[in-house]
Amino acid sequence: MMQQYMAVKEQNPDAILFYRLGDFYEMFFEDAKVASRELELTLTGRDCGLPQRAPMCGVPFHSAESYIARLIQKGYKVAICEQMEDPATAKGLVKRDVIRKITSGTLLESTMLDEKRNNFICAIQWDDTYGAGLCFCDISTGQTQAIEMFGKGLAGAVISELARFEPSEAVLSPKAMEQEEVLAFLTKRLSCQIERGEEADFTEEAGRQWMGKHFEDTPSLQEDIQGRPMLIGAVGGLLSYLHQTQKNDLRQINRLEVYTKAQFMGLDPAARRNLELCQVMRSGEKKGSLLWVLDHTRTAMGGRLLRQWLEKPLVNAAQIALRQNAVQALLGDRPRRDGVLEGLRGVFDLERLISRVVYGSANCRDLRSLWQTACAIPQVKENLEGFGGSQYLKELWEEIDCLEDVAGLIDRAISTEPPFSLREGNLLREGFDEKIDQLRDLLKGGKGTLAAIEQRERERTGIPKLKVSYNKVFGYYIEISKSYADKAPEDYTRRQTLTGSERFITPELKELESQMLSAGEQLTALEYQLFCKVRDKVAMQAHRIQRTARAIARLDALCSFALAAEKNGYVMPEVDYSGVLDIREGRHPVVEKMLEDQLFVPNDTYMDEGDDRVSIITGPNMAGKSTYMRQVALIVVMAQCGSFVPAKSAHVGICDQVFTRVGASDDLTRGQSTFMVEMSEVADILQKATHRSLLILDEIGRGTSTYDGMAIARAVLEYAASKKTLGAKTLFATHYHELSQLESQVSGVKNYNVVVKKRGDDITFLRKIVPGGADDSYGIQVAKLAGLPDSVIQRAKQVLESLLEQAPQQKAECRKKASQPEAPEGQMTLGAAMGEEVLEKLRKLEPDTLSPIEGLGLLYELCKLAKEC
Repeated sequence: MMQQYMAVKEQNPDAILFYRLGDFYEMFFEDAKVASRELELTLTGRDCGLPQRAPMCGVPFHSAESYIARLIQKGYKVAICEQMEDPATAKGLVKRDVIRKITSGTLLESTMLDEKRNNFICAIQWDDTYGAGLCFCDISTGQTQAIEMFGKGLAGAVISELARFEPSEAVLSPKAMEQEEVLAFLTKRLSCQIERGEEADFTEEAGRQWMGKHFEDTPSLQEDIQGRPMLIGAVGGLLSYLHQTQKNDLRQINRLEVYTKAQFMGLDPAARRNLELCQVMRSGEKKGSLLWVLDHTRTAMGGRLLRQWLEKPLVNAAQIALRQNAVQALLGDRPRRDGVLEGLRGVFDLERLISRVVYGSANCRDLRSLWQTACAIPQVKENLEGFGGSQYLKELWEEIDCLEDVAGLIDRAISTEPPFSLREGNLLREGFDEKIDQLRDLLKGGKGTLAAIEQRERERTGIPKLKVSYNKVFGYYIEISKSYADKAPEDYTRRQTLTGSERFITPELKELESQMLSAGEQLTALEYQLFCKVRDKVAMQAHRIQRTARAIARLDALCSFALAAEKNGYVMPEVDYSGVLDIREGRHPVVEKMLEDQLFVPNDTYMDEGDDRVSIITGPNMAGKSTYMRQVALIVVMAQCGSFVPAKSAHVGICDQVFTRVGASDDLTRGQSTFMVEMSEVADILQKATHRSLLILDEIGRGTSTYDGMAIARAVLEYAASKKTLGAKTLFATHYHELSQLESQVSGVKNYNVVVKKRGDDITFLRKIVPGGADDSYGIQVAKLAGLPDSVIQRAKQVLESLLEQAPQQKAECRKKASQPEAPEGQMTLGAAMGEEVLEKLRKLEPDTLSPIEGLGLLYELCKLAKEC
């Protein structure tokens, strides 16, 4: 047995092997040590033919799922090695083999998955000449998508797509494994499990072979993949890996969606993180995100699709209008919408149910859930039919199949109170199969069968009081009174004579007794066999069920938009290609929901591609600048998802990308300071943005000295505003009030500030954005609000007065220094010879730790030393 174990383990060295022994999955050697530690199991031993006993631990097979889930969560793979024949009939050692390798990206079990979040596995094919191909698949739903990318900044583009899908496992071609930036993002940012694929699996030829096995060869598919060898290779690499690990034909993967970057709004990882679309930055929780506000879905399928819509806003005005009109129709007929929602409450996760059915892991409860869903669908479809004015809803009505035949088959066959395990019996309903009913009767003592034999024998022999009975000595027998004993047929064999009767046995009764002894095993085997046939019949309808599931998911997501709009007072925005962004009384969708005892202060926004391209927003900290800018970005994202938006009215010109540079943090793992991270992100934005993009830039340049920061901020503003370089719509928050001068110097720039009410040393934030620049940053007043001691506040005022007096002289000295010509190469100037003290101070300087006030003080000191040189 241990030789068999070692042979199987040798073929699966990267996984913990669950080796089936009777009613347990056992683990041995190093696997046992790991499982014992991670699962808190008792470590025992077993003789294995070696000088020392093999370490061993195990889990019951019927509760193994929870243990496997814990191992997967900790980053391990698990190989399931099952008995391939019945131990009772096997000759010699029972044959065993691995039937499935479970990894983080190949989960099917509902207990291991987040019901409202897809679990993607991806494959990446890479070639420095042809670009990269990416394929994403959620094996639990069968959803498969692929894209081919090329050109400048390929690594960044690939990372953006990975951030959109957040795969839990990635299979990389050998060339893709060499891309350090991509690999670092997968492992460090996404905590993704990495698999190295074989080059042969990623070839275009192999990809076409795998695609031929899974996807119907339609003209549209051929058109989509034409001239995209990297995409084809990625699809092939992924399907090859899935077949190697799942040991199954994976028929649920039967539809490939090929897409391009141009179909959706570009959102890089920083934008997704800063806008908190699906989870908040600090805790990673859903609450506090845009998804939390908009998710009123009734089904798991709808919840997953809604998340995808937020991750992939549209850039096609016609497609956006289809969703908007559907939401408008749902809002306009509440009784019918309530009928749809009531029906959706009875809908289970069709996508994942049919995937388990096709895979062969579905149990009776899964089929009963499918039946219950099929029973709820007619109510959904009936109420959906009445909505007029929406082409989208009409298409969904046509795609929804009520699945009456599937529901009828399941209801006739499957027990209404099914067991959890398929080996416990009671899988099928009474009356579905005659043989099963007979076996069940035998298990209950064969009362019906015995009564039938008794009646038949009375009629055959003419003995009215003939009885069929049972005892432990003789088993089943026929008892006849002595007055009729002479009428016993020849096939009766006398076994016992009593005072008033004779007892006989017959071949039929002995056969019945034999059948009853084996009825339990026969019944279990036959029920399982017939259940599998029923499950296979349902699996043959996978295309119909999957199509219906997709339609119901879209309907649920649209209903969720309608409910959010109704509850929160949203309006339908006008979305077009005008380039105009005109929002009246806009509100932040999340912040207004989080405010319990306060009213959110709405604000207007107007931007276009002409005189209002760039808005410089000044005002104190905590006044609401960042909230306002995020609010504008979120309204744009919501509008392009097809949702209504929090505003009195909104006109949104489609943005191809949204970029954010908000907040700052050190990236210690990459050796980058706060300022370096900020500059890297700004550089990335300026390289990738177009005139149709929306830029959210918050306090650019604050991580360095005041004048350096101001110079960088101004240069960035001028670059973003100029139509020659970029000309993108930009919201730019800053404390550099000098930048307000750009309104009169640079075309397309407008000043705005957050209104503050000041009373003496106290200030009140009014949260209102108005035209014009701010007259003060109110930094000391904000510090007072934050609770700094009064002595610190008073000292800060004194230092500020001193710095303001010195500021003009410092500026003049800096300009003078900046205008001095550089010394010829190799020539030592008098200033350089006498400036060692200045240089020494600069060498010891840690600019990342300086506050703006400290920076000004140090700059004054350095200027003074420089004059003495």
